[in-house]
Amino acid sequence: MRVLEGNEATAYGVLLCQPDVIALYPITPQTSILDYLYEFRVDGSLKSEMLSVESEHSAMSALIGAAKAGGRTFTATAAQGLAFMYEPYILASTSRLPIVMVIACRQMQTPPMVGCSEEDAMLVRDAGWIQFHAESCQEILDTIIMAYKLAEDSNVLLPVNVCYDGFYLSYLSEAVDVPTQEQVEEFLPPRDISLRLEPQKAMGSFGGVTGIRGTEYRYKHAAAMERTKAKIDEFDQEFQQVFGRGYGGQIEEYRCEDADIVLVAVGSCAGTIKVVVDKKRDEGAKVGLIRVRSFRPFPRERLVNALMGKKAIGVIDRNVCFGWTCGALFMELKASLYDLHCHIPAVNFIDGLSGQDITIRHIERAIDIIYQVAQGKIPQEVTWLGLE
Repeated sequence: MRVLEGNEATAYGVLLCQPDVIALYPITPQTSILDYLYEFRVDGSLKSEMLSVESEHSAMSALIGAAKAGGRTFTATAAQGLAFMYEPYILASTSRLPIVMVIACRQMQTPPMVGCSEEDAMLVRDAGWIQFHAESCQEILDTIIMAYKLAEDSNVLLPVNVCYDGFYLSYLSEAVDVPTQEQVEEFLPPRDISLRLEPQKAMGSFGGVTGIRGTEYRYKHAAAMERTKAKIDEFDQEFQQVFGRGYGGQIEEYRCEDADIVLVAVGSCAGTIKVVVDKKRDEGAKVGLIRVRSFRPFPRERLVNALMGKKAIGVIDRNVCFGWTCGALFMELKASLYDLHCHIPAVNFIDGLSGQDITIRHIERAIDIIYQVAQGKIPQEVTWLGLE
C-alpha cells in the first residue's frame, strides 16, 4: 500500500505492464508521468525503451511503428497535445494497433485555462479508440492493467484511452494498493506477436484500400468495438478474482436497486456524488448513481437495464457538446433511452468546466431539480450549475 498521486499511479501501472516502447511529450497535467517513468528507468525497474520526441505527433507516430513491429507501447497527453496528435491518433485506431494512452483531461482553449474539463477526451470519442474514465487513483492503476489485456485481446485489437480528470486526480494523493509483478503477470499475458511486420517477411501493401474492401474494414472495426462490451465486463470480473477489486465493468451502479431517481456521471465527481447520495439516503430519499466507465464503446444495454423503472434521470457533464448545447453524456444517454420503449424524463447539468469544482451544494441542487421532474414539473432541459 502506497500513497500515490494519480500520475504516479499511472506510472506504477505502466511499470507493472512493462511496455517495450514508451514515447511521451510533456504537457500539463500529465508531465510528471514522464518524470516518474524516467525514475523507474534509471533505477532499472523499468526495462522499456524510452523515446525523447519533439512533439505529441511524433510520440504517437513512433508508437505506431513500434506496435506494428509487435511491441507493447504507452504514451500520455492532454488538451492541445491531444489535438496536435490527432492525425496519427486516427491512424493508430484504424490500423487496429493495441496502444494504451492516458488522457489527463484538461480544458481546451479559448479562453486559456490550465484547468480540468473533459472536453479533450469527448472531442475524440468517435476516433475509434476504446475510452475509459477513472474515478480514483486506484482505478487509474487498475484500469491501465486491464487496458493492455483488452487492447491486445485477439478479438479486440484496438487502442485504449484511460482518461482521468486532470488536476483533481493527476495531482491528488490517495492510498493505492500496488499489485505485485507476479499478480499482474497472472492476469496479463504476453502480447501475441504473430501479426507483426518483419523485414524478412513480405506482407503486401498497407494502403490504398477502397470500395467494398474499405467498407468491410470499417465494419470489422465497428464490430470489434461492439465485442469489447462483453470483454470489459468479463475482464473486470477476472481482475476482481486476481486482485480483489472490481469496478462493475462498463458501468458502476451505486445504490440504484430501489432508487426512484438516478444521477449519471463519469470521472472523479462520482466520489462527491456518492457522498451526497449517502446523505440523501439517510434523509429518506431514494437516490442512486450510475458511473459510466467505458464511454467507448458506449454501454447502452447496461444503462437501459439499470435505468428501467426509474422516475427521472439527471446527467452531470463536465463538457459541452456544441450544436446540442448540452453535454456529450446526456446526448448519448438520451439516444439510449429510446430502447426503453417508455418515457423516463431526463435533465442535464453542465458543471466543473475550466477547473471549477463540482460541489456538494451543486449536486444537492441537481437532485432537487430531478425530484421536481419526477413529480411532473417541466424545468429547462439543461442547467448550468456553476452559473446559478
